[in-house]
Amino acid sequence: MTTHAEREFTPEQFRGFINEWPPFVAQRVAVTGIAPDWSWVEVRMDLQPDNANFFGTAWGGTLFSMLDPFLPILIDRQLGGGYAVWDKSAEIDFVRPGTTAISARIETPAEVLEEIRAATADGEKYLRWFEIPLHDEHGTVVAVQRRQIYVRRRRG
Repeated sequence: MTTHAEREFTPEQFRGFINEWPPFVAQRVAVTGIAPDWSWVEVRMDLQPDNANFFGTAWGGTLFSMLDPFLPILIDRQLGGGYAVWDKSAEIDFVRPGTTAISARIETPAEVLEEIRAATADGEKYLRWFEIPLHDEHGTVVAVQRRQIYVRRRRG
């Protein structure tokens, strides 16, 4: 079976694929922008009655999962193959109730990629934490997600 990681596709093709992915469609999550070099992605969740919690605010499960696939994919695509890239750990701090659409920008700048390449050059694993704020329509932070990413050069 060929995995998505083994396929070649552009950032815009990925955006189309992920925006039709059933878990995101059901939660009203969409990629609203993606860098041509895979260095960032913007994602948004439109708050509706069918994806709100008991109290009518953004459901924490959606706030958590709306960022789930992106860091490993961005890093994998920028490194250009030859690396194993995985989520190792994730946590979220709910700052205030989300009562509007929620958005986030996930970034993997060039200096981070150089840091990863240097740390894994000898085949060692590398763990790095990323912090991603989630904002409401007014720019107010409603949650902060931390994700730890595992990277290692593939053997053989």
